[in-house]
Amino acid sequence: MKKTALWICTGVLAVTAVIYSAFLESGEKQSDNQPPQQTETHEAEPAEAVFSSKPIAYGSYGQDVYELQSRLKLLGFYYGKVDSQFGSKTLGAVKWFQGEFGIKPDGVVGSKTKLKLVNATGHWKPTETPLHKQGTKRQASSNGGARDGVKAASTAEVVSLSPGRANGLSENELKMMANAVYGEARGEPFEGQVAVAAVILNRVKSPSFPNTPSGVIFQPGAFTAVADGQIWLTPNPQARKAVQQALNGWDPSGGCLYYFNPKTATSKWIWTRPQVKRIGEHIFCM
Repeated sequence: MKKTALWICTGVLAVTAVIYSAFLESGEKQSDNQPPQQTETHEAEPAEAVFSSKPIAYGSYGQDVYELQSRLKLLGFYYGKVDSQFGSKTLGAVKWFQGEFGIKPDGVVGSKTKLKLVNATGHWKPTETPLHKQGTKRQASSNGGARDGVKAASTAEVVSLSPGRANGLSENELKMMANAVYGEARGEPFEGQVAVAAVILNRVKSPSFPNTPSGVIFQPGAFTAVADGQIWLTPNPQARKAVQQALNGWDPSGGCLYYFNPKTATSKWIWTRPQVKRIGEHIFCM
């Protein structure tokens, strides 16, 4: 009897062990299946539109340029149409943004510029229909069938330098502005030359100054180049291009009405003006 009872107890224990092992195995399988389900749900969440990893430069066209223009417009650096085309106005806006955010103003939108721009426009959302999606054929036609961006950039540059597209200014006014830029800032970086042209335009818009570029330039005591005769030197192509960039909307001075060279300035009054920035040897002020 004792042996029979022992065998019965042994059998009951064995069956219990098998059932318990099967229960544990089932629980482990269910546990193992849960993380993949959570991961799939997380990966299915839609991501916000962000720049691609490619640099954006003059002549570029497409989604990256659309986002670039939109973000710059949101911050007040870009005032043109969001057309997905990286032209002169976009170039000016990019350089302005880079200068304000402590980045080398080379006009090329790389990873550093993208990061600064995204961080500054965290609440950005697309608000305009991308032109590159609705008018690709129209854009190709206007560029003579160009598809590679290089020919498109050349076309845009030619248009931007055309005197007939100079905001209604005559060829003589354009020439005098180029003369002033060359006489005042020919040794300065290109950004500084554009800033000098922008100051002239800012004065034209101000009620405190004459309402034409020539009137501003030849206002008594306004520009050193007029006083020493350098205004009559023949300007180089870079000076003329600087004028056109300013006419296209690029204002590296940030809206300033004055500038001076601290090494040569003799006026005590100019030092009392609120200083905005320094570009090359010139300090630009309000």
